Amino acid sequence: MTERRETGRPRRKPAGAKGKPGGKPGPGHKSPKARGPAAEPDWSEGERIAKYLARAGVASRREVERMIEEGKVSVDGKKLTSPAFKVTGRELIRVGRRTIAAPDTTRLWRYHKPSGLIATNSDPEGRRTIFDELPRSLPRVVTVGRLDLTTEGLLLLTNDGELARTLELPSSGLERTYRVRAKGTVTPQKIEELASGLTVEGVKYQPITAVLDREMGANSWLTVTLSEGKKREVRRALEAVNLIVNRLIRVSYGPFELADLKPGMVDEVPPDLVQQAIGHLHSATGTPAPPPRGAPAGSARTGSGRGRPDPRKGAKPASKSGPKAAGKPSARSRDGKRAKPNEEWTTQAKPPSPKSHLGTKPPSGKLSGSRKRNKPR
Repeated sequence: MTERRETGRPRRKPAGAKGKPGGKPGPGHKSPKARGPAAEPDWSEGERIAKYLARAGVASRREVERMIEEGKVSVDGKKLTSPAFKVTGRELIRVGRRTIAAPDTTRLWRYHKPSGLIATNSDPEGRRTIFDELPRSLPRVVTVGRLDLTTEGLLLLTNDGELARTLELPSSGLERTYRVRAKGTVTPQKIEELASGLTVEGVKYQPITAVLDREMGANSWLTVTLSEGKKREVRRALEAVNLIVNRLIRVSYGPFELADLKPGMVDEVPPDLVQQAIGHLHSATGTPAPPPRGAPAGSARTGSGRGRPDPRKGAKPASKSGPKAAGKPSARSRDGKRAKPNEEWTTQAKPPSPKSHLGTKPPSGKLSGSRKRNKPR
């Protein structure tokens, strides 16, 4: 077998060399650019487009990213092909044929979830969800965590998905407190076992604080506090110590309490109280802090507004059949005696006492006994 030999080949002349090996490149010649790592986009100002549109109520961040891949999102007339894009809110943003307005400031609501509702947007089995029962006046909201089908009590709602995610994380340090009715005998050994932490079916639970409140026949009422909030954590942890939960009510989430909020009712937490309670966590999300909306500190508003005067419109005007304004002399009765003074409607909540909790103010429009005034004599 003969040895293969390569024949010499003439070198190609560079473009624009004008036939000379060492000639200078012509005017149309472009020198090759040195290849290097791709430059990182400048994100010193603005926020990601998916996060911005999620706060504006378009869809979730994952759904927005899918819309961008499908070519449905444009900024200043240019169609986006990647979610790695930042906006400041000064751009013209369109999703399909719809122009997107700037997102609202962050808002937070307390909701008393009744038993029998699913805390999800839709259920494949066709069961009722909390979004089927929420007032239509609410904007697009997401839940801070979830509650099981038969679990009742406090569920926080917000229009800021990034804030919801921050409040859910154990790193936030927000404790969840539950009132639990369980079948079985509560012993000091079981309390200590919960306080030392458990591992149930390969899932490790952090220490759980349980306090026995009272015993009622075969059942016992406990107050349980935890800091993680894993799926069905309370039920599984108590079952591990032979306590079967047959009623579960969440009464607080961090600084927010259920208090006297009725099942199915929604109550918006005033922005100044949101800032006071979780301002340090909210600033970590990178979203604008909720400024005061003109409502006085301590005022309470509901998401539904049914049967209550709107604090933003002032006190409810008196009607013929309703209570009269206080301070005016009331009419005399037939026997000549003065009638009892009428109570007034007020949109101002009582100032919080030192032991009050955020988001637990009485609803607007409620008759307040401390606001009664005697008629001038």
